Amino acid sequence: MHHYLLYHRHASSDCAASFAAWNAFASELRGAEAMSTCAYGAHEVWWWAEAVDVRTAMALLPKYVAERTLAIRVEPLAIP
Repeated sequence: MHHYLLYHRHASSDCAASFAAWNAFASELRGAEAMSTCAYGAHEVWWWAEAVDVRTAMALLPKYVAERTLAIRVEPLAIP
């Protein structure tokens, strides 16, 4: 399994649609916590995901959200 940071960005006018896209969408990310700046006007959301590849990571998102998301493969790093 690999670690991914899923970085999503939408316009303020698309905020409601971005959240509505999750309705009836089955995903381990649904109901989980994510980091968001929507309440502060920047309209960005970040999820941590584990998946075998980027395609599988992106499949955790509804299509509308995935189209506005960048999947970044990351790994833990110990800071000396």
